[in-house]
Amino acid sequence: MKESFAPSVNGIQIRTLICDDWERVRSIYLEGIATSQATFETRASSWANWDSAHLPAPRLVATSEGHVVGWAALSPVSSRAVYAGVAEVSVYVGNDSRGKGVGKVLLESLVVGSERNAIWTLQASIFPENVASIALHKSCGFREVGRRERIGKMNGVWRDTILLERRSKVVE
Repeated sequence: MKESFAPSVNGIQIRTLICDDWERVRSIYLEGIATSQATFETRASSWANWDSAHLPAPRLVATSEGHVVGWAALSPVSSRAVYAGVAEVSVYVGNDSRGKGVGKVLLESLVVGSERNAIWTLQASIFPENVASIALHKSCGFREVGRRERIGKMNGVWRDTILLERRSKVVE
């Protein structure tokens, strides 16, 4: 069921991501991978693997004129019960829709959806060179926690990430 999640903002509609969206979601993810600034991943997984790696809700897509132009979802940070309300954020916007406010509407909607699903802390790990994503997260209430130096190798080069988090004022 394609449940509408939020009212349209600047022609961007947010709704629940469904299995039928997978090919476009995967395509947008591959565009992010190609930048070498969005993820350490080098390939997109299958729907089954992606589905099992992400929380059931919220999973969102942004649409414009009926076409999926971005997506956002949460991944658990741990299987330990004490971290049940902590999730890692993924927000991806298609190449043709970047810089148009899609990421902001998606992330704001993801925050609201996370709180509806008892998530008390959101975290994001972003390459320092991805200044647009860092600014986006900060504009949505995330704060920089620190820099993880040489946390992973990409194409033989050590990369740092900036760790950001947002603590809910609603979920206790």
